[in-house]
Amino acid sequence: MDPIIEEGYTRLLKELEDLQAKKEESASELRGNVETLLARMGADTAPVVKQIGLEMLRRAKREASGELYDQEFYEKKMIVLGKGDPLPYRPDDPSKPVDVQVCVLDEDGAFHELMYTNTEIRTESYLAPLTPEEAFNVYGYDLVFMLYRALYEYAQKEEELMAALARTLEYLGSR
Repeated sequence: MDPIIEEGYTRLLKELEDLQAKKEESASELRGNVETLLARMGADTAPVVKQIGLEMLRRAKREASGELYDQEFYEKKMIVLGKGDPLPYRPDDPSKPVDVQVCVLDEDGAFHELMYTNTEIRTESYLAPLTPEEAFNVYGYDLVFMLYRALYEYAQKEEELMAALARTLEYLGSR
């Protein structure tokens, strides 16, 4: 092989090796600060939760057909960030099994674990506060990704709305 090609190839391999080492160093540093990152992202996302969040069901009665009625919702809106493997029972009442368990962020920037118990006649929930550390330990990096994705999608929809408003104003001004 040509010495110039060999030298270039060797240099390229060395550069890739250096980049891999830097990547591992950065990933290690991030792992050490992920709870701080998550706390900051939650606090920064909180104002947007009021616009994009959902009113989450607190409890409801269930008809024989499965339809819910007499529904009660939590006061604060929330966004769902991750779904976990349900615990065998709820912390507030060991006689109630957990059917669905999710991590949510409320409009104050607080993380919670929301657990639902479903029976033939009702659906009930339990909302437990989580620190960013606890949330990360249970739900992992999905929380960081989902927070980023929620804001990214919200920004895209806002851009689409602004473009539609601009087109509407342009249409109105064309007469």
